[in-house]
Amino acid sequence: MAIFKGAGVAIVTPMKDNLEVNYDKLDEIIEEQIAGKTDAIIICGTTGESATMTEEEHVDVIKFAIDRVKHRIPVIAGTGSNCTATAVQLSEEADKAGAEGLLLVTPYYNKATQNGLIAHYTTVAESVKAPIILYNVPSRTGCAIQPATVAKLVHNVENIVGIKEASGDIGNVAKIMHLCDGNIDLYSGNDDQVVPLLALGGIGVISVVSNVAPAYVHDMVYKFLEGKVQESCKMQLDALPICDALFSEVNPIPVKAAMNLMGKEVGPLRPPLTEMEAQNKEVLKKAMQEFGIL
Repeated sequence: MAIFKGAGVAIVTPMKDNLEVNYDKLDEIIEEQIAGKTDAIIICGTTGESATMTEEEHVDVIKFAIDRVKHRIPVIAGTGSNCTATAVQLSEEADKAGAEGLLLVTPYYNKATQNGLIAHYTTVAESVKAPIILYNVPSRTGCAIQPATVAKLVHNVENIVGIKEASGDIGNVAKIMHLCDGNIDLYSGNDDQVVPLLALGGIGVISVVSNVAPAYVHDMVYKFLEGKVQESCKMQLDALPICDALFSEVNPIPVKAAMNLMGKEVGPLRPPLTEMEAQNKEVLKKAMQEFGIL
């Protein structure tokens, strides 16, 4: 059984002005997401600025989200690392805390071989009971999981059950689904390619746009899953301007700017990320107004 179907939010981590995690605000936006029909909370992913968290903060934020959600919807914890031992430690902590799933990005910077990826993911998976979603985003990590590697992991490791595909390569996704005989839970990692991946057998998205429009993304996915393909496709196409605006600078710079424009007060970004450039922010504001969220 899939960890979730539909739209899971790659949730931001609100910060105070002093750059400490704003737990009160995180609590608030978690509740807003659940009320807005989000199907899962993905905590401490790329959008959550996990790269600039200490290991202690990382674990604390995961535990906080699990405690606040109280199993109303699944919480999937980002516990990947470019160090296998660190990924094991973070994954064990999240598993013990009650995460319904783990999201594991490929090791970044060291650029493991495909055999290295198999060893890495197998080691982490064997340390926990929670189901695991692989995360393929080579534009950030410099390290891609090849379709044959995905298939080998899914066939040989019981609790590796899904993949968040953010390569942008539809052909690559099709090969994954072919080699896995469809026996993998496919989630789009790109908000502008949700419907195309659903058409290849996907069951949802791990979404940045859901931070600002959770009900919209949920409805877009479920319309497709319910057979209302044309309606879902129109929603995908109508959302392209806001998708483009939310990725006009590196994520999560624009989505935090958008949430602050909406009055959600999620605070600043941790360095080396900086505030959105003025001209891009104007484009974002216009896209938000046209999309009806500002």
